[in-house]
Amino acid sequence: MPQSLSKILVHLIFSTKNRESLIQKAVRLDLHKYMNGILKDWDSPAIIIGSVADHAHLLFRLSKNHALSKIVEHVKKGSSKWIKTQGLRYADFHWQAGYGAFSVSQSNAPRVKAYIANQEEHHRRRSFQDEFRAFLRRHQIEFDERYVWD
Repeated sequence: MPQSLSKILVHLIFSTKNRESLIQKAVRLDLHKYMNGILKDWDSPAIIIGSVADHAHLLFRLSKNHALSKIVEHVKKGSSKWIKTQGLRYADFHWQAGYGAFSVSQSNAPRVKAYIANQEEHHRRRSFQDEFRAFLRRHQIEFDERYVWD
C-alpha cells in the first residue's frame, strides 16, 4: 500500500503536581485552547479537552508521524509555561511528571467525549486518584501505587 493511514484516538490524563487545586475556572477555557494549539502543531487534533482544578483530560487523534511521548511532553511543557504567565498564583505551577494514555475505539469516542465534558459533575463524587486507579484497572495496566503519584 503506497500510503500510510491511521486513526488512533487517545484519552490522555494528567494532574497538577501533587494534585494541587491550581487550575482556576477563569483560565480553563484559555488553557484548553492553548493545549489545542499545541496538539494541532503536532498533527494531533483535539476532539475535546476538559479539566478541573487538579487535572486535565484530552481526547485527540494521535499523529501518524510523532510519538505519543513527544506530543505529551510538548503539551505539558508548553501549557505549563503558558499558565505561569496568567498571574502570580500560577508562578509555581507544574504538571505531574507522569501521565496516563488510553486507547479509545471510534465507536466509544462519543462516550469518552461526554465523560470529559462532564468532569466537574463527575468529580463532585470521585477524587482524581480514584478515577485514575479505575482507568488503570479498566485498561488492565499494572501499577505500583508508590510510583503513580507525585
